[in-house]
Amino acid sequence: MSGPVFLALVTVMLGGAAVALQVPINAVLGRASGSFVLAAGISFGVGFVALFALAGLRGSLGGLANLGDVPWWAWTGGLLGAYFVWANVSSVGVLGVVTLFATVVLGQMVMSLGIDATGAFGVPREPISWTRIAGVLMVLGGLILSRP
Repeated sequence: MSGPVFLALVTVMLGGAAVALQVPINAVLGRASGSFVLAAGISFGVGFVALFALAGLRGSLGGLANLGDVPWWAWTGGLLGAYFVWANVSSVGVLGVVTLFATVVLGQMVMSLGIDATGAFGVPREPISWTRIAGVLMVLGGLILSRP
């Protein structure tokens, strides 16, 4: 395995670990505020400030001028992220963290099969294969086994 691939895998794995921490932390905010929607909004607000500051420190804010040229649907990522955070924060108390994330990964893999197969959003096309389907079924098996 090459160095860049290994680094990417570790980076994404740590991102997954961060999200696993984020959900119960945001659930505490939701219970304290009485609103999982408010907790998700606070989470996005803090994340926005942190990312905007990082972009400024890296000198990336000049790219704001290019945003008028993106298609309308490119602006929906924040809405999808907001739904994701709200869905997780409002469901973790019912499912637990392991089952919640097994469900998240299953949803991601099913959608990813379709995106890869069609080359949607400019990603390289990757055919649906039996091995990829087997991977999805293994995650489904993990989801089933994750329930007490």
